[in-house]
Amino acid sequence: MPVTDADVVIVGGGAAGLSLAYRLCAPAQGPRRPSVIVVDAPSGPNSPPERTWCYWEAPGGPYDSVLAASWQQLRVRGRDGAVISGLPAPLRYKMLRSRAFEALVDERLSGPDGCRRVAATVDSVTDTPEGAEVSGYTSSGRRVGLRARWVFDSRPPKRLPPARTTLLQHFRGWFVRTDQPAFDPRVADLMDFRTPQPARGLSFGYLLPLGPCEALVEYTEFSPAVLRTDDYDHALRGYTEDILGLGAFEIAAVEQGVIPMTDGRFPRRAGDSVFRIGTAGGATRPSTGYTFAAIQRQAAAVSQALLQHRDPLPPPPHSARSRTMDAVMLRALDSGRMDGADFFTQLFREVPTEGLLRFLDGRSRIREDFLIGLSTPVIPMLRALAELPFLRRRPAPRGPAEGPPAAP
Repeated sequence: MPVTDADVVIVGGGAAGLSLAYRLCAPAQGPRRPSVIVVDAPSGPNSPPERTWCYWEAPGGPYDSVLAASWQQLRVRGRDGAVISGLPAPLRYKMLRSRAFEALVDERLSGPDGCRRVAATVDSVTDTPEGAEVSGYTSSGRRVGLRARWVFDSRPPKRLPPARTTLLQHFRGWFVRTDQPAFDPRVADLMDFRTPQPARGLSFGYLLPLGPCEALVEYTEFSPAVLRTDDYDHALRGYTEDILGLGAFEIAAVEQGVIPMTDGRFPRRAGDSVFRIGTAGGATRPSTGYTFAAIQRQAAAVSQALLQHRDPLPPPPHSARSRTMDAVMLRALDSGRMDGADFFTQLFREVPTEGLLRFLDGRSRIREDFLIGLSTPVIPMLRALAELPFLRRRPAPRGPAEGPPAAP
């Protein structure tokens, strides 16, 4: 089996892998740009469908040219229909579709020498004295061998790490087209709690307008187990017809996914020269499921370390303070002591939108965290905090959490 050498091999062509490749293959800012190979599964029936990534950022971000949409106003609806609106200036809520992102990264990879993609299914990543080796096979069965000083593996873990609390954020969304204008393209509905609430956890509608007659409409649950596809469609039909009153519409596309919400510890190092990035490296925020912004922080730190010839261990995507607060929230929600719909509604009602988004992104300051904590159900939170040290981390159950996350 022939072996190809590179400075860096990135396993997986999802958000984390492509974000790192995009930075490493940028026009040289140091003495030498590293050679980079992105190895991703061949196209075929097992390829993931197009995915949607959402995040908040000021205008002028690196991917603005390929955004599907962005919104300057955000909205949350309580169970009683009460509307909470916010203008998170200078931030905007942005939607990026995976195919547009891949095209942007592919354009950069095709430019400089030493940066390229390889289509292969990886079956092993092994440390060696000089670095690491990656082996796999193409769609025709031909073996592929890659050798690099550093390997960054973004594949979802086969099993989630042991945790005190593990919930799933699972959802199904329809890209709809209505016969008549039904949406305000300026406003994104982050959470609409008028949906029927499950016995354990919470549910909400998620509405991202792409135009007056087009939108992504999702039904989302935070709960221990996923639903059947028919159950999601039933919930979506009720939401679009009974709650939104959309009238006649067609479904142009569908997306569905599962995101782990866990206080488990994701190892960022898998060997002397092998690292995990993205969800596999703990980038998913346990309390919300948002991942894309943390991926960008990881990619920036890793690329800077490589250009400075330092050990490129990705930094923790979220601070210890943020992880503790998330663990408390997950425990309070999972134990049933806290009503999830009321919790998030109260947060958006009492905390200024820009500050709340900074908190949800893990970039708030201690004083802001303290003030936000006062806006939460204090007694349930304190009870959850007090019992956390005495809870044992248990192995996560096998199931849908092993699959790749799809959004946000």
